[in-house]
Order: sequence, then C-alpha cells, then structure tokens
Amino acid sequence: MNEIFNKIKCRLIVSCQALEDEPLYSSFIMGRMALAAYQAGAGAIRANTVADIKEIKKNTNLPIIGIIKRNYGDCNVYITPTIKEIDELLKEGVDIAAVDATKRERPDKTELKDFIKTIKSKYPSQIIMGDISDVSEAVYAEEIGIDIVGTTLCGYTDYTKGNDPLATLEKVLKAVKIPVIGEGNLDTPEKAKKAVEMGALAVVVGGAITRPKQIAEKFVKAIETI
Repeated sequence: MNEIFNKIKCRLIVSCQALEDEPLYSSFIMGRMALAAYQAGAGAIRANTVADIKEIKKNTNLPIIGIIKRNYGDCNVYITPTIKEIDELLKEGVDIAAVDATKRERPDKTELKDFIKTIKSKYPSQIIMGDISDVSEAVYAEEIGIDIVGTTLCGYTDYTKGNDPLATLEKVLKAVKIPVIGEGNLDTPEKAKKAVEMGALAVVVGGAITRPKQIAEKFVKAIETI
C-alpha cells in the first residue's frame, strides 16, 4: 500500500474518461490520452471501464485508479456501486479501486460499511479509495476501513452543491489520518498546486485536461457574454 502511495505522492493524476455521449468515447483514444498524460509527467491515471483500463495499460505502466461507472435506474450512486463492478475491475487488476463512499443509498440497498467489508473479505490486499463529498463521509470512510479518500464528489451531491472544493479538502485533511486525494473541480494549475500545499497526497484532474468539448464550452460561453 505504501509503495503505491509513495509513487503518487505530490503528483498529478490525470482522469482519462469519456462517456458514450461524448466525442472522444473510445478506449483507443483514452489510451492515447493516458500516454499524453504520462509524457507530460503525470504520476498516475484514473480510468473508467475495463476496456479503457486494458488499453491504458498498453500505453503506460503508471499506477491506475480504476472505476466502473454504471447506472442502475434513477439511483444517484454510479461510481463502482456494487460488488459486481468491483469483481470486474479486480479481475482486470488496478492499483486502487475507487467506489462511491457518499451517504446516498446504493442501488442494491447495501450499506456502505457492509459493502466495504465484503470487498475487504474477498480482496484483502486491494487498496480501496472512497469518493466522498463532505467531511462527515470522509470520517465515516476511515472508520469502516477505507484506505484512502478523495474529494471527488464535492459539489456533485445535492447537499454539497456550490461548496468550495479546496475548503472541503482542508476540512477533510484535518479530520482524518488516512491519505487524502484532492479531486473534483480542481480545474486550474493554481488549485492543483494549492491542494498539494495543503497536504493532499495527490491531485486528480480530469475534465480540464481530457475533455475538449467541456473545455471549449467554457471559452464559447465566455465569448458569448461580450
């Protein structure tokens, strides 16, 4: 565990993801995105789906934080939500498996503590990351045995909309002893630097680097206000 944490310490982790409705949806393209991130000096990759992870492994040997986004009806929890997704991820193999660790109800109604207990029983050596949105979730994640948390979902849950990601990160860092990754709307180099200076183990940046449609829209909207 410490070996992986040392590899990513004070490093940029690039999230290479594209959903089905996005122009860059392609495992081949995500593999090349990961290669570009590696060449830029990134320390790790966060990736979604087994297909993308397989392709990324062909292009780089960087550590991988793996997730599987899967929608179950109208359930708001979709980041590696059940043991089915964990099994798929770990059959392929990832350095860190990330799961939604918010207080929201999971699609199979399993309590988070029971979900983590099942994972740890089945895969005792696997590093599990909890994607949280507020301080209370980070504290609970630590209590139930999650190895590392990320502020991934700050601003994305109903009860954290509008929250400052760096302010949340600062509170989480003070509240837990396990490693913390800064993630979620840290969309400028200045914010990423600040997160590490505050004590985050590493910083994940996704859309600001790997989603050109999203990036272009910001420029378009800015010009339209003239």
